[in-house]
Amino acid sequence: MAGTDELAITVNELLESPGGRLLLDIKAHLRRRFRLLAVVFGLMFVICFPVTSSFISWLISAERLPDGVNIIVITPVEFILLQVKLAAYCAAFTVLTLLLSEGAWRGSKNPAFKQRMLEIKASTPKPSMALMSTLIGVLALGLLGVAYAWNLLTPMLLEYLTTDAQNAGLSTEWRLSGYVGFIANLAIASAIGFQAPVATLLVLRLEVVAREDVRGYRRHIWFTAFILGAFLSPPDPLSLFLVALPVIVLFEAALMLDSLTRSVPASQAQA
Repeated sequence: MAGTDELAITVNELLESPGGRLLLDIKAHLRRRFRLLAVVFGLMFVICFPVTSSFISWLISAERLPDGVNIIVITPVEFILLQVKLAAYCAAFTVLTLLLSEGAWRGSKNPAFKQRMLEIKASTPKPSMALMSTLIGVLALGLLGVAYAWNLLTPMLLEYLTTDAQNAGLSTEWRLSGYVGFIANLAIASAIGFQAPVATLLVLRLEVVAREDVRGYRRHIWFTAFILGAFLSPPDPLSLFLVALPVIVLFEAALMLDSLTRSVPASQAQA
């Protein structure tokens, strides 16, 4: 009984923390926007689904496979289920982009943020400019994350896993869904993880959480990055570390950028 009470107290403390309040606000917002997000998700799914077949064929071509690796299909529906998975990934990233852009729109209309911009004698950003800059930032960071996964993570991990299996005398025949899913998981995890600066700046601009609170919960955020990396990345420690590390670095960079844009030069402050 005492253990149950302690657990309830701990859960309540987590919900009352800045991160807990933020999660509750996000949950409420998603409920209000559920229909719109469902329509966007379905539309992008329909658009992306026909393209996935060509993408899979390009991905499993011989020049992109490690030496000695053969791709096999075990079940009749494996290929189409893989197409569904990839199309869902694309649709989910579109929904994430929409949510971040909406957050930028609201943040640009936040009176407190406008006042800070005037205090440093900078032009107050218009909502349309905030929306455009966020869209560009989300897409640029997403492409950077995919490039990071494709050019660094994927070759290094596939080479390591292939060599390790072949040195053990095993035949390297990989399932289609396992091979493509491994690469897709790395790409989507990196693309989402690289949105850390946008998400951090939006939270601070909207004043959902004070900057001091974010700094105070830095260790918790680092730990959360590794937890999310465990869910998003393939199930091996190296992938987890290589996915979570850029998220932490970009999060710290966002805090530095926020500090620079908030600070008022001494000459202006005296004036």
